[in-house]
Amino acid sequence: MVETALVNWSRLQFALTAGYHWLFVPLTLGLAVIMATMETLYVTTGDEFWKRTAKFWMKLFAINFAVGIATGIILEFEFGTNWSNYSWFVGDIFGAPLAIEGIFAFFMEATFFAVMFFGWEKVGKRAHLAATWLTGIGAAISAVWILIANAWMQHPVGMEFNPDTVRHEMVDFWALVLNPVAISKFFHSVFSGWMTGAIFVIGISCWYLLKRRETRFALASIRVAAIVGIIGTFAVMFSGDSSGVHAAKYQPMKLAAAEGLEDGGPRAPFSIVPGVEIPAMLSILATHDVDGYVPGINNILEGYTTPDGVYHLSAEEKMERGKTAIESFSAYRTLKDSDPAAAAMARQRLDENIEYFGYGYINSKEELIPPVPLIYWAFRVMVGLGGFLLLLMAVVLWLERRKRLADMRLVQWVALLSIPLVYLAGQAGWIVAEVGRQPWVIDGLLPVNAAVSSVSVAAVQTTFWLFVAIFTLFLVIEMRIMIKAIKLGPNIETE
Repeated sequence: MVETALVNWSRLQFALTAGYHWLFVPLTLGLAVIMATMETLYVTTGDEFWKRTAKFWMKLFAINFAVGIATGIILEFEFGTNWSNYSWFVGDIFGAPLAIEGIFAFFMEATFFAVMFFGWEKVGKRAHLAATWLTGIGAAISAVWILIANAWMQHPVGMEFNPDTVRHEMVDFWALVLNPVAISKFFHSVFSGWMTGAIFVIGISCWYLLKRRETRFALASIRVAAIVGIIGTFAVMFSGDSSGVHAAKYQPMKLAAAEGLEDGGPRAPFSIVPGVEIPAMLSILATHDVDGYVPGINNILEGYTTPDGVYHLSAEEKMERGKTAIESFSAYRTLKDSDPAAAAMARQRLDENIEYFGYGYINSKEELIPPVPLIYWAFRVMVGLGGFLLLLMAVVLWLERRKRLADMRLVQWVALLSIPLVYLAGQAGWIVAEVGRQPWVIDGLLPVNAAVSSVSVAAVQTTFWLFVAIFTLFLVIEMRIMIKAIKLGPNIETE
């Protein structure tokens, strides 16, 4: 039996690394679009002002980009160090998109980054503009492959289990790439980066307004960022809707936990906060049907039948079939050389129950319930802050267009202080996505207690605190460098 402390510390270490990494990724995605838009204005108008503006935000982009790479590399290494059973079990599938990301997207991103940052006076205007856009496109392509890998963990498709190699092996690459969960997750994550970049630029620009300096630069930056951010926010809302539908279809426990829904059914209500509900709204959001059936936590555990007559197994039934799959797998491995006929029968039982293989490692149905309060409130933090930030961007854009923003100090302070809120919203979203599918590393296929490496708890604890120190140092260094660059202002040339 895997030691509980080992599983928990391994999960905590991965959460720490992923959480730190996601501090840098969304700003990279958002700033890439904003600074490329500004450079486009420079090339089309010939106004040197837009060149200086683009170069300033490009400098902050470069600082953030460098630190983000370091945390991302460590994150990928942890699959081998802390989750080696997972890496062995599904490495043929999970490794493919990560390899493509490293070979193609990352090298594309890094190559054009060099031209973008160092090539202002070395290549032509249009060539440099193309490098800037391609840097941003490379960052998005990089996100595509990482999110394809993550989406496969949420909704595994395109593979078959090979009992001879004890591995899941890819049989349909395009099923992996076109996984509907991956498509929604990509748009949701990338456009949330647009929001992050927009709020960051708006907040920093408002700092200049509070200091009554660089006014033209600040107002122009706010105008571009607010437009990008508003577009991004509406795209986040649209992709979030499809994510909800996919959760209802493929991960009903996650949806039930996010809503704190114990007993579901048709016309399920949406909980705004405990005790305040909108009748039938959850059914509309999850199924696009006011009478749509949405199972609750108890329904999922006890088994339920949808109005169209489809029966969904109870947790005990899935656990029993999972144990049958494990026993059949063991029998096949034992008998395949000595008794081929018996091995074939065992293989048939394995194939019939392989869908529930992971449930054989679950000891109690209560293990299948993720931490409901955390997911419930994380979802509301994400949605609530998203609505507030959309309103903020609309207000600052409206005030800027009417030439009133430069005098609205309260709004400027609100915008500046909202920078941490957009990061909080992003972190809350990932809590819903990742904690919401616990206890699974791969939803319904491999639980965390079967995926962890055989290492000592002390080793994981030591590296956890080492990473806390290193990542915190990275963050402090980045913030100090950024603050210094911001204080110097946009008139400093970046050659």
